[in-house]
Amino acid sequence: MNHLKICLLAVFFCLGSTVAVASDAANKTVAEIHQEKAQLAGKQVRVSGEIVKVNNKIMGRNFLHLRDGTGKQGSNDLTVTSQETAEVGDQVVIVGTVSTDVDFGSGYTYPLLIEKATVTKEK
Repeated sequence: MNHLKICLLAVFFCLGSTVAVASDAANKTVAEIHQEKAQLAGKQVRVSGEIVKVNNKIMGRNFLHLRDGTGKQGSNDLTVTSQETAEVGDQVVIVGTVSTDVDFGSGYTYPLLIEKATVTKEK
C-alpha cells in the first residue's frame, strides 16, 4: 500500500511540475519573439496563430510554420519543432522553448526556432 502511495505522489508531483512549466510560458506574438529572441533564448513562450506550412518526420521531429499577423517580412513567421503536428490552416496555440542559432548541419540553420513545442488546436 505504501508503494502505491509513493507512486501516486510521484505522478502528482511530475504532473504538477509540467503544468507549472506550461503556465510559466510568456504570452508573446510572433513579432515580439523575433524582437526579443536574445532575452527569450532558453525560455518557454506561448504564441497563438495559424499554421502556414508543415514538414513532418524530418530529423525525428515535425517542423511547423506559424504566423499571427504580426511582424514584417523576415519576422512574421516562426519555425516550430514538435513531436505533435497540425495541418495548414489550423489555428493553434504553441508552447515551446526559444532557441537561437540552431545548426542541424547540412545547411539547416535557424537563427530562431521554437523547439519541443506542444500544439493545441483552438476551437
